Amino acid sequence: MATYAIGDIQGCYDALQRLLAKVSFDPAADRLWVVGDLVNRGPQSVQVLRFLRGMGDSATVVLGNHDLYLLMVGTGYKRRDKDDTLYQVLEAPDCGELLQWLATRPLLHVEGDHAMVHAGLLPQWTISKAQELAAEVNAALTGPDVHQFLLHLAGDRPDRWDEALTGWPRLRVIVNAMTRMRFCTPDGRMALRGKGPPQKAPTGTVPWFSAPGRFNRTHTIVCGHWSALGFFRQEGLLALDSGCVWGGKLTAVRLDDDAVFQVPA
Repeated sequence: MATYAIGDIQGCYDALQRLLAKVSFDPAADRLWVVGDLVNRGPQSVQVLRFLRGMGDSATVVLGNHDLYLLMVGTGYKRRDKDDTLYQVLEAPDCGELLQWLATRPLLHVEGDHAMVHAGLLPQWTISKAQELAAEVNAALTGPDVHQFLLHLAGDRPDRWDEALTGWPRLRVIVNAMTRMRFCTPDGRMALRGKGPPQKAPTGTVPWFSAPGRFNRTHTIVCGHWSALGFFRQEGLLALDSGCVWGGKLTAVRLDDDAVFQVPA
């Protein structure tokens, strides 16, 4: 049995199938970890959702910002962006079932010495603390107040963690860190508008994984979200978004031995 972690798919179903064929993926024996952003920008979002949902326990998926965007749009709490490609999902006869499945995916998956999250973790969060906070968001997504949660989800403020936060602002900080963050200050203030490569960090910030004294260095963080960073690995980090939807590559890493596999867009 092997476990493969795969970067942002974003509706690139054909590339996903070519990558799985390249590694001879066997859903009866192997496992797939997907770092989020299953949908949007690419042309085959509905196929990606159906395929991963159909894999059952063979696929472990965490939510990305585009997946949450789909949930907000699908329930009527966000206006569609002019360049999204979600019409296939929203007009599909099984849209309701797909959105319901998506809403039950976690923000964070921890297993052994790996922790998978879409974007990153704030430096002051231990892995156990991040698990507690991710569980708060999952409870909101699957609870009776989910529509209010989605209504209040969008926004960049607050831009830093405070244990005293409550309600929607508390959940918004958790979601923004785990699904949108690339840069932050050493003390954990997020610069959510920064999207360029690490060398173009907004003034006073560093890539989140370079924050000194980061408490979650106890695990290897498996993430995506940052196509300008590209496939990047260092001790304690596997960043897997190699920009497939932008004409780059789709990347998988076999976690058992760190072997890398890629297919072009």
